[in-house]
Order: sequence, then C-alpha cells, then structure tokens
Amino acid sequence: MRGYARVVAGNLVIATLCLLPGPIGLAVAYSAWNEGESWAWIALVVGLVCTLCIPFAALKAARGDFPRITRGDRVKDRVKERGKGAGTPRADDAFVIWGPRSPTGHPRARLARADVLEASLVRYAPEGEATFTTCYGDYTPDEFTPLVRLRLRVHGAEGAVGAGPAGEREGAERGAAATGFEITGEWRVPALFLSAVTAGRLAVLVGPAGEGESGSDGGSGAESEGGSGAGAVPVDSSGSPSATPSDHPSDHPSELRAHGPVVPLWPRSALLAGTRTCRVIDLDGRVTDVTRHPVRQLRQMRVSRSVGGVELVGDTIDLRRLDPHTAARYTAVAEQDRAFPEDRAPVTEPGEEARWIVDRLPGAPAAFGSVPRRWSRRGGVLVLGRFLEMRATHTFQDHGPVLHTVLRLQPADGTPPFDVTRRLTVPLDYLAVLHRTREVVLRAAPTGSSYDVDWARTNLLAGTTAAAAITPDGRELPLAGRPDVIWSLMNLLAAHGLSNRGPVLDLRERRMSAVAGPALEVLRRASAVPAPGASAGASAGPSA
Repeated sequence: MRGYARVVAGNLVIATLCLLPGPIGLAVAYSAWNEGESWAWIALVVGLVCTLCIPFAALKAARGDFPRITRGDRVKDRVKERGKGAGTPRADDAFVIWGPRSPTGHPRARLARADVLEASLVRYAPEGEATFTTCYGDYTPDEFTPLVRLRLRVHGAEGAVGAGPAGEREGAERGAAATGFEITGEWRVPALFLSAVTAGRLAVLVGPAGEGESGSDGGSGAESEGGSGAGAVPVDSSGSPSATPSDHPSDHPSELRAHGPVVPLWPRSALLAGTRTCRVIDLDGRVTDVTRHPVRQLRQMRVSRSVGGVELVGDTIDLRRLDPHTAARYTAVAEQDRAFPEDRAPVTEPGEEARWIVDRLPGAPAAFGSVPRRWSRRGGVLVLGRFLEMRATHTFQDHGPVLHTVLRLQPADGTPPFDVTRRLTVPLDYLAVLHRTREVVLRAAPTGSSYDVDWARTNLLAGTTAAAAITPDGRELPLAGRPDVIWSLMNLLAAHGLSNRGPVLDLRERRMSAVAGPALEVLRRASAVPAPGASAGASAGPSA
C-alpha cells in the first residue's frame, strides 16, 4: 500500500503539469514587469491563481486516491436517514445499503426464494485502469458490473407466492421442503450485492408464462423494503437473454410448470442473504430483529410489493408509521412468526465452494500487512472499524465502486467509538463477503488525528484468502474462519515493526524470532495449536 506522502507527491507532479501555465505566467509577468509593460499585472494574476491551485488540486486528488480518514470526516450529528428527521444512534451490528429502487416486475410475477447452487464469473473487464470513471445517471453500468453465470434452484410453494390476494396463499406446512425448478443463466450482479451470491440466497421474480423481461425504473429515491439497487436480467455474452429452465421433469411442479423470465431482485436479495440488517418495530414499540429470517422476510416483501413499497428508515420498518391496513398485515406476519418460530438461517448456505468467485474479483491482495518504519517508531497502532452504511454513487474504479460510507471506529486508547463518513473505493472481493463481516482494519496515526484504511489486512480478516501460520517446527496451521486469531497476530507484528506481505505467517524466518514465542502463545490460547502430545487439529474455515 502506497504511503500518503507518495500519493500527494505523485498528484503534485500531475497537478503541476496540468496547471503549468501558472508558473509560466509568473515568469512572463516578471519579464514584462522589468520591461515596463502595462499588461504585466494580467499575467501576474493569471499565474498566481493557477499556481495557487496546484497544491489544492493535488491534495484533493490525493484525498480521492488515498483512503485516509481525518477529524474533518467525523459525523457531527447523527446521520439523518434520507431527511426523515433526526437520526437515532445506530446499533453496532446495523448495516444499511442505499441505492436506486428495485425493479417493479410484471404485476402477476411471483416473488420467490432462489438458492444459488453454482456461480462462476463470466466477465469483468473494465478499461478505466486506475482512474475514476463517472457514469452520470447510471448506478450499474455494464462495464463495472460483473457478469456471473448462476445455477439457481427456485423454490415453489412458500417461495413462489406472488403479491395480491392470490399471493397470500401459504404452503400447507411451513417446515415442508419447498419444491421448484432449476434455471441456469448469466446475470449482471451489481457490486453492492455480490455477497448475496456468495451467501447463496436470492429473492427473484418469476414472471408469468409468455411475458418478456421485467424492467426497472432505474431511478433513485426513497427506499422500500428489500433495499436498493438496480435489478438485473439474464444475458449471454452478446447481451441477449440466456436463462433457461432445467428440463428435468421433477424440477417442474404443476404450479410452476409454465413460467416466464426469472429476474433476481438484488436489493431484496441483500436482505434475504443477511448482508443488510432488518428490524421491525411493532405497534407497541417492541423491536424485533428479523435479519437472516428468510421465511418472515419473504412474507414481508410480499406485503410490501402488494402495497407498492414500504419505506425503511435505516434498517428499520416502523409499523407505527404505516397506514392501518398495511400495519395490520405486517402484524399478522409477526403473529404467524411467533406461532411458528423460525430458526435463524446460516450466514452462508452449504456448498459455498461452488459459489466462490472471490478469487477472480479484483481487490488488494490479502496479507498480514506492511508496517511503515516511521509509523511504527512513533507508536502507530492498528484499530478496527465497522461499516454502518454504504451508499451507491455514479463513480467507479476498476477494482471497485466509489461509495459513500459511514464507519464506526473504535480508538485503540479505549475512548468511546465515533462515526465517520467518507467516500471510499471498496474492492469487489471485499463486497463479495460482506454478508460475513463489515469490519475494516485501519492504521491509526500516533497522534490519533488520522486513520488509513488498510485493504490488505481487511481482506485477510474478512477471509477473501485463507490465512495460515507455519510454526518453527514446520507445521502449517490453517487460520480460516479465525478472525480473532488473525487480528491478534496482526497486532503482534505491528507492535514489533514486522511486515508480512502475504497471507501465510512463517515463524521459521529469522526476522520472526522475536515474535515466534508470543505468536505460538496466541495460537495455543485460541486452540489453533494443540498442547504438546495432542493431535494437531486445525479449525475449519470457508473454502477460498
């Protein structure tokens, strides 16, 4: 990761070349002044203006290029949710995604759950290089939206009921296995919702037989239940529809034998996957967390769709703000959930290895991280932050979209956490595992005046690449699924000023001798290393 000084110096050179008329104007003004020319002051003014703009342009460009958070980024007042009055303090585990509306779909389309059985990246090849590209009016341009081939199992019964009176029919038994059909196709998956593919749970619209693709209004505005973001339709490499249902007879129950296009609803999929949190405040003011409760969320989505959308305030649906009829329907859903409690769904569905496209997405290579010598000598430390909000913009870089973000930082000195807001380029590989974690690693300046986002350490902590440690006696210990151990080892290395620019920590290296003992103690305390004489077991982690 480049240092801030190098980024500023590089942008200073570029700004000087772009505003070269400034220094030239000063030279011309000096020469004309000596010769007594009356127009010398004009050249002087032009030269001064252009020259003074050079450092400001360089600093502004460096702020966009380098993920540094300063005191000026602190949220002075609690973030206001889309102008809905004063915001309330968010819970530490809350997470909100903002963007354009979901596609409306055909009025007779059925809302269903679909499980992702397989996923593979077909194409992602933007040509913006390292520069920023702004696509005005488009949150999901094809160039910056990965094309992914998916094999879906679309549920029937509970998962395929549509909106309206006919759509209120439920399955005979809530716990009965859902029947459905399989479909394979290629869809554009907006970057903000890649984690729904990795998690393996999508919300889709199954169109009526004989109908064409459902469209999206594509605009942005107040968000309805299910989140926000552009919809996608199945396409092949030429841009034409390609999704086709499975031909196996058992995959076509009678109620779904004939169907139209299957359109993933990516914003609602983020809710169903648990990437975006969701809470419901009932008419009595009680708060219920329904995150990763897909059955209840599907029922709520049907109600929302049938009434034209229910607006969320942050991650909360407040029934006291709804009209009496809609609130009564939500209350009925809640009562049904209390009568038949639903187990919380897993963070990711089984078979994640068949959906793992993270390795092919761009981003910072995961590593235990580099330690700048000056930063280490002055007492710099690592701190953890947590994303509370991501808001789509029209600007992109090759390795990820530029997002308006809100983070909560936990200072290393034990002082209370505080929220900051910052535009950041978030790597695609990190977005693909957003359902697991929203934590981010930052390098805190010794004075605490600034915090630099460290994407290499963040990706390792998030599990985009499997971490491992090699003991002095040559045993390789997998650390997949152990972010607590990885975080302890990162801090140990940073405290000793040792860099490790890879996901494997080799304690056999001579330069690691000072931390070998403490590192082994960390591993033993975490049960990653068994006591002498015990079998050497390793903790299981997600396939990478």
